[in-house]
Amino acid sequence: MLSRKAACDSHGQDSSYFLGWQEYEKNPYHELQNPTGIIQMGLAENQLSFDLTESWLANNSDVLGLKRNGRSVFRELALFQDYHGMPNFKNELVEFMAELRGHKVAFDPKKLVLVAGATSANETMMFCLAEPGEAFLLPTPYYPGFDRDLKWRTGVEIVPILCSSSNDFRITGCALEDAYQQAKKLNLNVKGVLVTNPSNPLGTTMNRDELNHVIDFAITKKVHIVSDEIYSGTVFDSTSFISIIEALMDRNIDDTHDLWNRIHIVYSLSKDLGLPGFRVGMIYSNNELVVAAATKMSSFGLVSSQTQFLLSNMLSDKKFTSKYIKENQKRLKRRMEMLVSGLRGAGIGCLNSNAGLFCWVDMRHLLSSDTFEAEKELSKRILFEVGLNISPGSSCHCCEPGWFRMCFANMSQETLKVAIRRIKAFVESTTSGRENCNPQLSLCNSRRRSVSKWVFPLSSYDDHAAADR
Repeated sequence: MLSRKAACDSHGQDSSYFLGWQEYEKNPYHELQNPTGIIQMGLAENQLSFDLTESWLANNSDVLGLKRNGRSVFRELALFQDYHGMPNFKNELVEFMAELRGHKVAFDPKKLVLVAGATSANETMMFCLAEPGEAFLLPTPYYPGFDRDLKWRTGVEIVPILCSSSNDFRITGCALEDAYQQAKKLNLNVKGVLVTNPSNPLGTTMNRDELNHVIDFAITKKVHIVSDEIYSGTVFDSTSFISIIEALMDRNIDDTHDLWNRIHIVYSLSKDLGLPGFRVGMIYSNNELVVAAATKMSSFGLVSSQTQFLLSNMLSDKKFTSKYIKENQKRLKRRMEMLVSGLRGAGIGCLNSNAGLFCWVDMRHLLSSDTFEAEKELSKRILFEVGLNISPGSSCHCCEPGWFRMCFANMSQETLKVAIRRIKAFVESTTSGRENCNPQLSLCNSRRRSVSKWVFPLSSYDDHAAADR
């Protein structure tokens, strides 16, 4: 006999988000060994700047050899480390976080908790802030993994803040209040709001109005705000990112206001430095009780001493971090433009984005009907016929069928070109078939292909090929 937790199916692995991954693993694309395989566009990994990191490692071989000033520190690192984390690493980490935010915000390393990745950080926040059966509000669409990270072991419920394409999926005060009232109808006690800024899957940063809506809501309802900022270093336009702490500072909210004790940030090095395998996540909070409790809980998922040693040395090299941040953002922007331009050539639009490792793609005109069942059908065709694993909007709890998330930074430029050619061929065959059946659709599709607010006014992606990696 197993426990109820082991036997239950609330992990979310049956989501269409994970089903696409399973098919990809059975038949992964390889340009030589399996050129007809499935291309993974459902994985938000940043592989565009590995050469910069590898170059630093090559020039700092002592660090890889676990040496300090030429002398081995192996024995020191091999022994058990206190779960508070290595002071040098925490100091460098808060400096890096401040650098990403243009030094508009300063962070205190004493308020930082190290955990094994953002998944662990978000779950730990739920354990600290809510009881089983209580709720957090999340704006839709949101990262599909949150159904696992926030709910599975904690018993916390998620109530969606419904956002729509009518205002580019922006958070409004009315949407927040509607979600709160919906929670009350379900007899759920709302403990807070969790936002992802920049957004996964939208690839957009929250504007000041949205941040103020969330702050006002937290003040009025006396609830927590958890701001997941793991994509803060991927922002193409650095001036457009506003951290939740910066937003509070700009409102001149007194340091003694109790809201400061209800503001928490989740961060990791998985996206910005492209190091998801290193499992480095963190929680930042002004609440001493939260920091103390989260530090104790971190015992179940510590960051290894070797990892802390290596990264503290890397992050202490300010010349490297400055170069990496700027170059990585340039490469991400070029790669995003390549995908958006290629999709536009196929008559497919994207939400105007300025951050992240993905695009939020509008395929509503390719649905056989305006239903989630039709979205599921289209998703399966793209997976099995086109050979692309992309994330359907329904897996992100989008309230409108026909939106998909496409990742662009986890593959080579040549592989992305193959993906674009495949989707173009699919759209052409699909639309031509419909037009043959119904001539009226020809005019409809012609209008769809016109440049709209969803599409960047970009040149052909081939213009960027030489500059991209």
